[in-house]
Amino acid sequence: MQQAKISGEVLAGFEDVKSAFYNNFTRRGEIGAACAIFYKGKKVVDLWGGKREGDLDWERDTMTLIFSATKGIATTVLAKLHSQGLLDYEERISAYWPEFGQNGKQDITVRQLLTHQAGLVLLDKKLSIAELNNFEHTAAIAARAKPCWEPGTHQGYQAGTVGFYMGELVRRIDPQKRSLGQFFQEEIARPLSLEFYIGLPDTIPAENIARINMINPLLAIFNIKKMPPGLRKAVLNFNSLFMKSATIIGGYNPNQRQTWRIEQPSGNGIGTARSVACLYSLLAQGGDKIGIRPETFAHLNVFPEKPAKGYLDMVMNFDTRYGLGFMKPDPIFSFSQNPRAFGFLGATGSFAFADPEKQIGYAYFTRKMGYYGVNDPREKCVREAMYHCINKFPVSTEENQPKQKN
Repeated sequence: MQQAKISGEVLAGFEDVKSAFYNNFTRRGEIGAACAIFYKGKKVVDLWGGKREGDLDWERDTMTLIFSATKGIATTVLAKLHSQGLLDYEERISAYWPEFGQNGKQDITVRQLLTHQAGLVLLDKKLSIAELNNFEHTAAIAARAKPCWEPGTHQGYQAGTVGFYMGELVRRIDPQKRSLGQFFQEEIARPLSLEFYIGLPDTIPAENIARINMINPLLAIFNIKKMPPGLRKAVLNFNSLFMKSATIIGGYNPNQRQTWRIEQPSGNGIGTARSVACLYSLLAQGGDKIGIRPETFAHLNVFPEKPAKGYLDMVMNFDTRYGLGFMKPDPIFSFSQNPRAFGFLGATGSFAFADPEKQIGYAYFTRKMGYYGVNDPREKCVREAMYHCINKFPVSTEENQPKQKN
């Protein structure tokens, strides 16, 4: 492979992270990515490399679409509303949004929705990109959806739908009736100077956005064994909940401006790894700077309650763990030894999370779609190198100075 151009900086003691990141380009086929890590409130890794599009270099402030990893960012909005006393995790959604209560959903709670136990995996019609920013329209469609199982009995990843429900809850609860993306910008992103958007403004130049390198369907068949066995079976069954849920939005092209501007909290967030790692770092430290109260932080940390019929994910077809809007470490995707850790994974292999025990905020963003579903070797090797550095070399972030890397 060609020599990779890596830029950025690492703090002394985190050189192994830089090596792992570099090896992604020389050994694992990475084409463009960024990684950022905050440890005990200090930025210790800030790296980027490869190409953002064609022969154009990935630059310091290049942003990329992170697909479902957006869900973790969107969940922070609901956590802030909970801290403001405007949202109760145990309350029925229909108490905030009466129309939601139709078709057997009247008793579904906010907690059941966010822990993916509500069964709201599918809609009764496919939506086009042009429809998605008409919130009244999408809310009406989401409100009439029927659960795929009795809420609370099973869990199953609400991949494309949960964003509609989170977004409408925010619009109903926020005194200013802002959308989730607008609330995030005004209450979280701008005050903290974060470069992340759920609904990209047209004022952001197109050249700032890395283009997604989509999977070749033929190559995907040859790489199918890289997925967990249960997920592999779901992908090969066109009638599975997984495959049906993957097609509820038609005409989705992650490399077009009309897609970028859509506010879809399920998976259309765009930003830098640096900003998302910073946000998770603040959450790892309790979230006080975001406006998260200790009571809310305790909810985010709690170990997932087991659904009545077990941890088997009815959509992903393997055992998963969901906290309040976040993924938690599970037997297959054990991203941290700390069960209190929380974050979210995206389709490309992009991943970001907080580890409150170690006070870590971490983000690895890539523009190249992977085949693994979970545990993409590109992201995993960087994360493992991070934990190796932290566990083996207790770093004093006060004394050491960053080492510049060209």
